[in-house]
This record gives sequence, structure tokens and C-alpha cells, in this order.
Amino acid sequence: MRTERLETFTDGVLAIVITIMVLNFQAPSEVEFVSLLPLLPNFFSYILSFVYLGIFWSNHHHLLRISKRVNGKILWANLHLLFWLSLIPFGASWIGESGFARNALILYGIILLGSSFSFWLLVNYLAKTHAGDDAIVKLHDGDNKGKYSMLLFVVGIGVTYFFPILGCIVYLVNTAIWFFPNRKVEKIYNEEE
Repeated sequence: MRTERLETFTDGVLAIVITIMVLNFQAPSEVEFVSLLPLLPNFFSYILSFVYLGIFWSNHHHLLRISKRVNGKILWANLHLLFWLSLIPFGASWIGESGFARNALILYGIILLGSSFSFWLLVNYLAKTHAGDDAIVKLHDGDNKGKYSMLLFVVGIGVTYFFPILGCIVYLVNTAIWFFPNRKVEKIYNEEE
């Protein structure tokens, strides 16, 4: 099977996930800007979650663009990824509504860890399926960013138990690591053209 259907399906699911996230906002009944202040935790959790979804979508797109085919394992690994990503609106809503309470941040970290692990699994299945393909091998070999990211989420979850705000900072640092695109992907694209 070619990758286009998988990418289209994933794009559709992520569009729905983002829509659900924004629908979690409840507009205040007052018309003054000051009435928006209680919504700041929700807005911050929305921004963080939107950026994470964008990072996963962008990396997924790059990964499938250089992939030639998918099989059953890859389909299930992709569904595993979508399962975790579909939980992000729930986690974002809880941390926003709770004002970044410890347990909400721990659950959010677990959701992000599950998302990272499932993406790492997808990358590994694609690498095995494309073992003779230089582009996938170049992207996969020596790329430890995914492993470091999972480790940071584990640290963030642990730190959050004792210092919730510090755990949140660890999640933000992890976002910064992934915010810039993988240079290997750009190099692979330039070689293919």
C-alpha cells in the first residue's frame, strides 16, 4: 500500500483533534477584556498542545513523504500514534481547567510520552520496512532525538510530582527541541530533487 491514504487519514484525524481542542473554550458572558483573564490557563494549554500537535503532524508528514510503502504493522503503529494524539485535547482541557494542577500535568506528560513512544515506534517500523532505502536509513540512523524526548517526558513526569511548574518547564523544553525541523529531512529532500 502507498503512503498517501495513511497521510490523508492522519491529516483528517489531526484536524478533528485540533477542532475539538478549540471547542473546549467557553466564551465568557461578560464583554470586558478582563473577563478573559480566568481563561489564560486554558489558552496556554491550548497553545502548548497546538504546538505539540503541529510538531507531530510536521514530522509525520516528512516521514511519510520519504516513505514509499506501508504495511499492516505501520498501519497499526500509526493508529497507536493517533490514539495518543487524540487524548491531547482531554489533557489540555484538564490542565487548563485545573490551573496546571499536579495530577493534570502528570497525565498530560503521560499522554505526551505515549505520543512520543508511538511516533518512535512508527519510525522504527518504517525503517525496517524500508531497510534498503537510503532516505529512511539516513533519517533513522543516529537520530536519538526521539529517545531523548521520551527520556525528557519521563523526567518531566517525575519532576511534576514534586514541583508541577518545573515539570511544565521540562515539557516546554521538549517542545523547543522539536520545534525546529530535522536537518536530515531537508537534506534528503534536496538530494531527491
